[in-house]
Amino acid sequence: MDVSSPWNAGSMLPPSASAILEPVPRDLREQLRRAVVRQVVDEPRRAYPPSVHVGVPGAVSTAIELGRRVGRLDHALRTDMVEAMLRAVDRPGTAPVVWLARCGPAQALDVDLAWLAAARCAAGELARPLPMVVVTRRSWRDPSTGVGRSWSRLRTPDGPGADPDGA
Repeated sequence: MDVSSPWNAGSMLPPSASAILEPVPRDLREQLRRAVVRQVVDEPRRAYPPSVHVGVPGAVSTAIELGRRVGRLDHALRTDMVEAMLRAVDRPGTAPVVWLARCGPAQALDVDLAWLAAARCAAGELARPLPMVVVTRRSWRDPSTGVGRSWSRLRTPDGPGADPDGA
């Protein structure tokens, strides 16, 4: 191991520590599917402003709708937002995730990469892995690796009061 590497300094983590790689662990795969289902159930509009979520999909999480703020947030503010949201929902024994819910294609957009950079920076500052994915109505994808899942027809629970988390 190269002791001169910047990743050996203090508690910093390499950016790859937060990347989602194949094979995706089953529990993470199920959590991210729940995030997609929640997006379909909670957001009936075809076009909607992006929102950033931090936590465990289907369990404890917090979110902020970006709306018109999306272009006015710099890297430092996005990083501070991710850290504050994580501190609000972090529980012992959980593996939180950052997800950007947005409409549009599954391919990486500028907004995705901006929030990916903020999540990586927050992960390094907090010395913990913090995966980040983009969630659309049909898919989730890690913009750093391209790993993801998509559905042409996502089955969601039906009926009033149905729990999309299946609990």
